[in-house]
Amino acid sequence: MPVRPLFGFLCASLDDFLVEPLNIVGVSGPSAVAILDANQPVFYVVSPEAWLKLSSPHHFQNKKEPTSAIDIQEMQDEDEDDPVLAPRPRRTVKPSSGLTDSVLTKGAMRANNFDVLAEQLIEQENLRVQRGELSAASVGILKNRLNAHVLPHFKYIPPSQVTPMMMDAFVKRLTDSQLSSTTVSQYLVVVRKLLKLAIRHGFLREVPELPSVKVANRPRSMLSLTEYAAVVRTAHRLSRWGSIAPEIKASNGHRERFWVQPRHLNLPPDMAWAIRFMVNSFVRPGDLRQLKHKHVQVVRSSSVYLRMTLPQTKKHDAPMVTLRPAVQVYEAALAKAQRDGHGGPDDYVFLPEEKDRNYALAVLGFWFKWVMREAGVASEDAMGRLRTLYCLRHTAIMFRLLYGQGIDMLTLARNARTSVQMIERFYASALDGEMNVAMLQSRRTSKSKSKSKSES
Repeated sequence: MPVRPLFGFLCASLDDFLVEPLNIVGVSGPSAVAILDANQPVFYVVSPEAWLKLSSPHHFQNKKEPTSAIDIQEMQDEDEDDPVLAPRPRRTVKPSSGLTDSVLTKGAMRANNFDVLAEQLIEQENLRVQRGELSAASVGILKNRLNAHVLPHFKYIPPSQVTPMMMDAFVKRLTDSQLSSTTVSQYLVVVRKLLKLAIRHGFLREVPELPSVKVANRPRSMLSLTEYAAVVRTAHRLSRWGSIAPEIKASNGHRERFWVQPRHLNLPPDMAWAIRFMVNSFVRPGDLRQLKHKHVQVVRSSSVYLRMTLPQTKKHDAPMVTLRPAVQVYEAALAKAQRDGHGGPDDYVFLPEEKDRNYALAVLGFWFKWVMREAGVASEDAMGRLRTLYCLRHTAIMFRLLYGQGIDMLTLARNARTSVQMIERFYASALDGEMNVAMLQSRRTSKSKSKSKSES
């Protein structure tokens, strides 16, 4: 039989329908039949019986089939006398919102909707979080991208009908929103995951061709030695003088509402400590936010350093070691914390009184911008890249590449919880010949000269 049940409704292939349409319609009874082409519904057909029930279910309930004009006239006369079957005033039909009441959203076809697929994708990603394959923050980023552009763009488009031209229009939307090529490619990854779910449901045979977006490596900015020294000195000076942060925006306009709490308008020594600590420890701002005293161990042997066993970040969980100046910074921060009633194993190293760590990190970012303005350091580098707290990590890695003697790239990458490839793409890519001109101009000492010098 060409008509078969599937997921609670009847369906038939387009080839079978073209061969025997009346047979397919005849056996459907009161149900609609979905006609499928390449496992996708292209249209629906109903029998005369089903059509009459859909168009006027009360009029034809328990009525005999008319066989002549006399029967038709009698049935019309009966309807006029019957208060139930008499013509009724026209009802106002509320317009449906989107695809809510469409036949495409009922039964198994309900999954042929980006909203439904998005819910399933989030559920799958949450399971990955439970297995430790993904961080909870990644799911939050996924939700933000779905709500920001993906679902608004594909709201009225069934996944089974997505074409390469529609994907081009989606990329244009992202480009018009001035998103970077890296962000655009990440949005395409989200859409690809949704379309793969559509394939699993049988709505697509393959993922449509997606636009090619070339991801441009855009290294973060860094500070020079002079700029680094200037911001550290300025942070210490503002802290000693008890200066108050001006309530201005980056555009120098007055703020109507200031989000920083009044107690954080004065700069404590934490800012200078945080700047020096990041440049001498390679940590990310997110690591700095979560750093507790239980994560830090002071090691004094042939070398003096901090051993940090931070929570896993970006699939890296190896301990990190710092440069010697970070030990001095940590011990100063610990001494102050203990004087203030903090400094326990579960207390945070920087801004320990702030339990909302997202706010604590935002305050550090606000202070850093303030310090740069006071130090005369531009908020953007020569290439127009913003300088934020993250540029201190870049500065730390670049300083090791520039001033470290015989630094091993693999050791540096592992200690900074990154890869050699990432250092080459986003850190060392900013290196140029002038930065190490002395090394380029250096000359090897000949063996004969070395030998004569050693004998003398």
